[in-house]
Amino acid sequence: MLIYTIGFTKKSASQFFEGIKYRGIQMLVDVRLKNTSQLMRFSHGQDIEYLLQNLCNCKYEHCVNYAPTKEILTDWKKKRITWPEYEERYRALMTESKSMHDFLTRYYGLYETVCLLCSEPTPEHCHRRLFAEMIQEQKPDIEIIHIL
Repeated sequence: MLIYTIGFTKKSASQFFEGIKYRGIQMLVDVRLKNTSQLMRFSHGQDIEYLLQNLCNCKYEHCVNYAPTKEILTDWKKKRITWPEYEERYRALMTESKSMHDFLTRYYGLYETVCLLCSEPTPEHCHRRLFAEMIQEQKPDIEIIHIL
């Protein structure tokens, strides 16, 4: 399996959808806590699902089980925790909730290309990177590519 990650911020709709289509991504898993962002209209749940299917022949699922909690996000945004603390809390959350097992059961073997979506423009300070790395720790044959 090949796991891509992508953030929609600072991308036009054409950059975003052409990037998905060009890479042949079969399933886009939205790992945002809320999929109704005001940052980009095309990233709304119903709109993005329709556009992915019709422009890219790509399936869509919004999975809040892979998102950080509101508390973790707020603490990071308000600088109450450092990035290493965010990473530690997010990893603990994913481990406790058995999200790795859920992801591998739902997608591993069913799709050759899966993409994790969040809003952050780059993966450095985004949970989608952490989640992809945790998946790779469970299945070392998985390759991760961050779409910038």
